[in-house]
Amino acid sequence: MARHLESLRYNRRRLMTKRSHAAFACVVLALSGWLLLSAQTQQPAQPQQPDDIPATDAQSGPCSIELSVTGLDGKPVFSARIDYHTAYGFMGTHKLDMGVYTNAQGKAKFTGIPAKVKKPPIEFIATKDDLVGLATMDPATECQAKHDIVMDKKK
Repeated sequence: MARHLESLRYNRRRLMTKRSHAAFACVVLALSGWLLLSAQTQQPAQPQQPDDIPATDAQSGPCSIELSVTGLDGKPVFSARIDYHTAYGFMGTHKLDMGVYTNAQGKAKFTGIPAKVKKPPIEFIATKDDLVGLATMDPATECQAKHDIVMDKKK
């Protein structure tokens, strides 16, 4: 009798193990089917439109600046890099270095600039190949600004 009970327990364990393996396989199959279906229904990433203004967000304040970069001939400069560095906060302990490239119309935008900076004005330096240009902004006096940068040969 003891042998028979032991045999039943062994068979029950085997059956439970087979059921748990089957349940696990069903879950894996269902998840893989769901992932495959969701991957097929996702839309491809939209390429950036040439009219969209590239922007970078510092998430450090309410101010922003939109910059238009042109050459000496007045034509917009595509893919010029605009960089800026600032220190803000108590004793200038927070540092912020950012950069963005211009679009086909020579435009770029910085948002989230802090309203109080350590040494105003902030300098925005545009560079491309051997061209360079500069724009300045004091966020305390002009929080939402638009400026032009005319690029010239480096001296």
